[in-house]
Amino acid sequence: MRIERRIRSFYVGPRWKGGGFRAGCRILLFGILALSSAAAGLRAELLVPMDLAQSNHLKAYGYAFYVLEKGSDVQWLLNYRGGSFLVPDSPAFALEAQALGVTVERIDAGETARIIGTGESENMEVILLEKAPRIAIYAPPNKQPWDDAVMMALEYAGIPYEIVYDHEVLTGGLKRFDWLHLHHEDFTGQYGKFYRGFRNRDWYMEQQILFERIAASLGFDKVSEEKKAVARTIREYVRSGGFLFAMCSACDTIDLALAAERVDIAPREYDHDGTTPGCQDLLEYGNCLAFEDFELILDPMIYEFSDIDMTSAASRRGEKRDYFTLFEFSAKYDPVPSMLVQNHVSVIKGFMGQTTSFRKSRMKKRVVILGEVEGAGEVRYLHGNFGRGTFTFYGGHDPEDYQHLVGDPPTDLSIHPNSPGYRLILNNILFPAARKKEQKT
Repeated sequence: MRIERRIRSFYVGPRWKGGGFRAGCRILLFGILALSSAAAGLRAELLVPMDLAQSNHLKAYGYAFYVLEKGSDVQWLLNYRGGSFLVPDSPAFALEAQALGVTVERIDAGETARIIGTGESENMEVILLEKAPRIAIYAPPNKQPWDDAVMMALEYAGIPYEIVYDHEVLTGGLKRFDWLHLHHEDFTGQYGKFYRGFRNRDWYMEQQILFERIAASLGFDKVSEEKKAVARTIREYVRSGGFLFAMCSACDTIDLALAAERVDIAPREYDHDGTTPGCQDLLEYGNCLAFEDFELILDPMIYEFSDIDMTSAASRRGEKRDYFTLFEFSAKYDPVPSMLVQNHVSVIKGFMGQTTSFRKSRMKKRVVILGEVEGAGEVRYLHGNFGRGTFTFYGGHDPEDYQHLVGDPPTDLSIHPNSPGYRLILNNILFPAARKKEQKT
């Protein structure tokens, strides 16, 4: 089966373009698959369905990751039964699925060929996942009074990760990782803009002291300047080929910090020296990843960073009417966004955060919309390329807690094993595994 693997690896690399040549490769691929299947004597495989037949969608991603860690490839069947997976049939893999409570179906090579053949006439594609990505979560060393949905998803699915923070970022530590997650983070040095409601709380004061100590230990006079350096380093990580996934306030504050490279946008309540006069007109939008032309909100008494966020629009609709729709992409010609929207439903229940959604008019034109509130100019899920890497931003804080408040208990994902909102997070975990190994930095 070595020829099959080499053809697939070439075929599903990150260079997704190529009209006639691509079609020729597809014909060659299926010819070789047919020959190799016959030679293998109808080798069986395990199909991991990701439609409503799946008993635990979230652990199914962990199962796919487990197979990759064991050195076997996983085939991701885009747009087939909710984005199902094919893994090699073995007693060990079958037992692991049973232990995790993941539904699998044993199919022979004839059924595999039928599934792949169906994809030729329908909006489907087969993506080969080759290697488990190395995952980092950016999080401070202190316990914060809120939870990270990605951290909870990874722990529930059994996917390993490492925690990094400013010292690791600024000393080159990101080079060890393929994928980096940012969550409820503030890269502007305004401590999450919790000043009005929480400035006298112990956790707020302790966090400010800790962040000031970290900044000083790294040679910075102010937290805002240190966070700008972190934001620039993360941008270079993406430029060099890294995969960035952000949720909640990290999505917009990293671009605010990048735009404010030469000015101070932190009011004196945070750093004692006030903002640069006329700082709004001095922003450099060309430094940003996803957004441009946004207006800052400098009042420390307003729990909002800029007009990028549309939390107020979601709150006016209310929980019962807050939904967003995933775009359907061509799996053959747009496999990257197709991977990111794989799901067993196309309409997702909304959820709020400090940054809930993104104003469409503030997005750069090259950014791809993955999910939006139809007719509202409100984007919930987006993706873009930058240099050799990519960034994906997902608005909101916790897909199964509509309005997660400071101090609320963490979500119990065992109650939500089929969460469509959490599935979008885990699509991003497997996305880097499809990248060609020789293009990694």
